[in-house]
Amino acid sequence: MSVGGYDIGLRPAQPPTPAADAFTIHRAEVVEGLSLAYVHEGGGGRPLLLIHGYPETKRIWWRNIEALVAAGYEVIIPDLRGHGDSDLSTDDTYDIVTYSRDLYALVHDVLGHERCGLIGGDVGGVIAVDMVHRFPGFVEGLCFFDTVPPILLDEYAAAGIDLGSIRAIGDGPSGDYRRRQGAEPDVLAAELNSPALRRNWVGAMYGPRLWASPGTFTDADIDFMTEPWADEARLRAGWAVYQLGFGRVAAENPIMDRPVSVPTLVFYGADDQVVGPDFIHCCEVAFPNRVGPLVLPGAGHFLQWERADIFNPTVAVFFAGLAALSATEAPDRS
Repeated sequence: MSVGGYDIGLRPAQPPTPAADAFTIHRAEVVEGLSLAYVHEGGGGRPLLLIHGYPETKRIWWRNIEALVAAGYEVIIPDLRGHGDSDLSTDDTYDIVTYSRDLYALVHDVLGHERCGLIGGDVGGVIAVDMVHRFPGFVEGLCFFDTVPPILLDEYAAAGIDLGSIRAIGDGPSGDYRRRQGAEPDVLAAELNSPALRRNWVGAMYGPRLWASPGTFTDADIDFMTEPWADEARLRAGWAVYQLGFGRVAAENPIMDRPVSVPTLVFYGADDQVVGPDFIHCCEVAFPNRVGPLVLPGAGHFLQWERADIFNPTVAVFFAGLAALSATEAPDRS
């Protein structure tokens, strides 16, 4: 079977998926009364914060943890507030800047890191860009993929990009999920009135909605990914970012209106039906200090899982290069 000109029957085998309980789940209070759940492996290595999006939890990174730890990294993978095993917000506060501040508190204040690398796709990529600008000097490098690019409309227009074609900020062929989750969450929640229906809604994004490249998630994989979404309150928390486009008020606006100058590795899944190939051209404008965009065949929106065979070593080499460069630029204190 060919998808996007790529024979998916020739896709190399991916790293085995660790068991659901393969990693210890830690908890830490990041604001008063709210704790995040997170995986923390490879202590003492160079810190990397991996940020999931929607419809994801920390489980989307299960195929990346062991490889990055083996490459010498301290891997930190939280569930965003309201997602997975993290606490729900007591005051229904879910927005990009709130997530950004939560994660900074976890990595900087709780775990004690002055700097770290960030990896993020989907909502996680937007959070990562906000963190770059909001906390100067904290992010030493970024891996960014399949998400909303920085909002540089004048620059994109000047580069000849058709603004109306930027699929990540409109409804693409993946369906009406943005409108339904954003504009009519109560109606949708009433329709999804059982754990099975809620899991099926999310599971479709790994299957027939074609967010993923066909065949990259087995039934067992989808069961693993959807289990945390059986709960209505958590599913609604995941929808909150979509509601920001339909009248929900954010505590603060994310900083998305400027180029990203930190070194950035950019990926794009060739079969992504959520974020269009316009993403490639936008990133060429928005990230002047970049490697890529690297287009991964046989991968869609969840490329860290779908092509972990490429993602893991490329990420490891990219951040190792930044570490080597940082060491050569460090002042001589002898």
